Amino acid sequence: MNSTSRGLTRRQFAALALTLPASPAAAAPGPSRPRTAEAVPAIAAPLLATTYSGRIDPSLYLVSEKFDGVRALWDGQVLRYRSGREVGAPASWLAALPRRPLDGELWLRRGRFDALSATVRRRPSHADDWRAVSYQVFELPGAAGPFSARAARIAEIVEADRATGGPLRAVAQTVVADRRALQRRLEATVAAGGEGLMLHLASAPWTTGRSDVLMKLKPQLDAEALVVGHRAGTGRLEGLVGALELERPDGRRFLVGSGLGDADRAAPPPLGSTVTYRYRGLTPAGTPRFATFWRRRADE
Repeated sequence: MNSTSRGLTRRQFAALALTLPASPAAAAPGPSRPRTAEAVPAIAAPLLATTYSGRIDPSLYLVSEKFDGVRALWDGQVLRYRSGREVGAPASWLAALPRRPLDGELWLRRGRFDALSATVRRRPSHADDWRAVSYQVFELPGAAGPFSARAARIAEIVEADRATGGPLRAVAQTVVADRRALQRRLEATVAAGGEGLMLHLASAPWTTGRSDVLMKLKPQLDAEALVVGHRAGTGRLEGLVGALELERPDGRRFLVGSGLGDADRAAPPPLGSTVTYRYRGLTPAGTPRFATFWRRRADE
């Protein structure tokens, strides 16, 4: 393992927390202001990532793989999707989780999102299916200190859990020296079948909402949108859905027909559901360029 991308020990995490400057965004007042552990509700709003633009020094961040899984928040008693709906995991699987809040990703392995989605949607849940599902933990909601210290604490919690054979896994957090090292890390991750990278500001206190404290870096952009209409297909697609009418959070609407398989066109995502689409930047009018349907969100 080279010096520009290496795992950190708990001692190195602590040292890093003392040397990195505080984040202005994380310290600013407002709805995303960090909260103490005592103020954490049963389910706190999660931290949501922005997109890495290349203008920020990546050496101030801890870098991890972006898992192609399902976001899940554990409040110490109930496991919920980002939407707030309860995850129907088997009682035996949940019993292995500690009685403290965790934030992470339900995951099988690279390239297995469809199988994971089928597992978490199935009712009633099957314990045999869930044995392969890991809980990749990357945050401790409400915990004090900078993210570097919280990452070290996650490693300790998971290490203590290993003897039980439970589903907890600590997401590996590494440092990169500069933008070139970050690009090499991205290329290696994608070449190995990974989706991309996440960058979390090492000095940041715990916070919620969308913030540059957490950023994603992928070779292709993606975003979520609400399904607000179905456009009928023509020709070969007569009797099927030709395109989805989607609405972005800013209210802009656009059509997506590319990427829909025959099964998607015969039984399209219902109105009001959330889907993920891929695109290549925005037009001057603010609509996605070359948007293609990717998948429906697994927690709906």
